[in-house]
Amino acid sequence: MATLLLKNADVLVTLDAARREIRDGALFVRDHVIASVGATDELSAPADRVIDARGMVVLPGLVNTHHHLYQTLTRAIPTAQDADLFHWLKTLYPIWAELTPAAVYTSALVGLAELVLSGCTTAADHLYLFPNGSKLDDEIRAAREIGVRFHPTRGSMSLGESQGGLPPDRVCDSADAILRDSRRVIEAFHDPKPYSMCRVALAPCSPFSVTPDLMRESARLARAYNVRLHTHLAETRDEEDFCLQKFGKRPVDYAEHLEWLGDDIWFAHSVWVNDAEIARYAQTGAGVAHCPSSNMRLASGIAPIVKMLKAGVKVGLGVDGSASNDSSHMLAEARQAMLLQRVGGDPRALTARQALELGTLGGARVLGRDDLGSLEAGKAADFIAVNVNRLDLAGALHDPVAALVFCTPPRVDWSVINGRVIVENGELVTLDLPPVIERHNRMAREMVEKAAAR
Repeated sequence: MATLLLKNADVLVTLDAARREIRDGALFVRDHVIASVGATDELSAPADRVIDARGMVVLPGLVNTHHHLYQTLTRAIPTAQDADLFHWLKTLYPIWAELTPAAVYTSALVGLAELVLSGCTTAADHLYLFPNGSKLDDEIRAAREIGVRFHPTRGSMSLGESQGGLPPDRVCDSADAILRDSRRVIEAFHDPKPYSMCRVALAPCSPFSVTPDLMRESARLARAYNVRLHTHLAETRDEEDFCLQKFGKRPVDYAEHLEWLGDDIWFAHSVWVNDAEIARYAQTGAGVAHCPSSNMRLASGIAPIVKMLKAGVKVGLGVDGSASNDSSHMLAEARQAMLLQRVGGDPRALTARQALELGTLGGARVLGRDDLGSLEAGKAADFIAVNVNRLDLAGALHDPVAALVFCTPPRVDWSVINGRVIVENGELVTLDLPPVIERHNRMAREMVEKAAAR
């Protein structure tokens, strides 16, 4: 078995049950699992590889619970810069209709590389439209090449404009085709074993883009295969109005009516939920992917995260799509989460350490992973290290852990995923980025040009 020793960390943040922060910390990895954690002078075993983390803060790898990787191709589109969710979607659907398998693959490489360099070691992605032969397989290939732990979700849209939905019919598929391909990707890629690098979930896009029958049938199919379920829910006031007008129910009531409440489900956003609905989340075990930057960007509102946490709801962080965040930086998202909860007037609403916990243990719980989220024996060897002797953190070393959230969010210097070094001295070692970026920019330009020419 391969072994790895990280030693001499200024602070090693375990997030174990005691929330230990170990000065001069170390951890020892055997193969892909953490074997021991402690002070450097306690862990002196020889190892195949040694990382000297002197001057660094070491954290569990960050867990991103909601993303749309393909949207890296449509960042900062001028006509969508100042729109709310529904108008933003209507602007971008025609461009997204030009996606190809190569574009899905390349955009996944770009988005995942950005995530990994920001400290993410586990990423969930929501791909819900499949034009021109695109498949979930395309982004799974990208995740394998980079080496990130991946939770791809087979999304879907079946409620087109002709049926009273929001998306154009040309980006929707039939329920039969969606369920057939959902079954295929589960059987081909889902790995339920501990330390799995790929777990598939089913993810009808939203109440305004999927028929009630498909929502219900997707839930039943997922439970037949024992995989998780994901969707957008209660993101905006417009969505609430849509659900009340079309279905006669608020979004959470509608979800429950369709068998969409339970501990195998996590919802993106949940901005517009009341106290009773938060209590139902807690009672049923449903999780929430909090996406503060996207909610701010689209003027969707402020999710009541503090209320959720006090009620016992599982909450993780999500960067959301790179066209509604225009970034894929997990430490930046932790910072936004902390600041946004304080806007209401309580400077103690969410602390820096609570924000980091949302991005680690919180995300692991939302994704149903008891093998991730903390640095302790038996957990997956997913960790990151940030050198704190840098301009961004100068003068902040009174509390270097909090500084990672309060100060300008840095990139990581080291990232180890499943016991494998993925980022070394600030460089992604599994991908040659410049040609990928050039290809990605060319594809982004071509998609906009093709959409405009239709």
